[in-house]
Amino acid sequence: MFGCLLVLHILASIAIIGSTFVTPIIRRSARTVGQLHFALGLTAKLAIMFKIGGTVLIVTGVWLMIITKMGLSQMWLNVSILLALLIVVIIDGRIEPRMRKILKLISESQDQGQGNEIPAELGLMIKRSFRSRRQHSC
Repeated sequence: MFGCLLVLHILASIAIIGSTFVTPIIRRSARTVGQLHFALGLTAKLAIMFKIGGTVLIVTGVWLMIITKMGLSQMWLNVSILLALLIVVIIDGRIEPRMRKILKLISESQDQGQGNEIPAELGLMIKRSFRSRRQHSC
């Protein structure tokens, strides 16, 4: 039982870390509105993986603490659980609504046929949205 939980815990960590590193690379690679739409859609899918991985990470972490009889005696474990919960809540409550709004603006921009270039105001909105993500998750 311990081995399976540990493997799940490690895989969830890899899923979270991988999606965290890949997301900005994908987002910055977009040069046209169509590419940006695709990149942000992919980013939204990776956010789902991040939330599932975060939930699995928290549940398996607590379960491992119970199995090893550590309880809540280790401060670093308590802090890491709280931070993981905070990150999952921030993604759900702040980042996803912004992503939906940006995707809607991109779709409207494509429907109006405003060319291939990414509008400046849309680029600024995306930068602001992700800048605040970094500030809140640290």
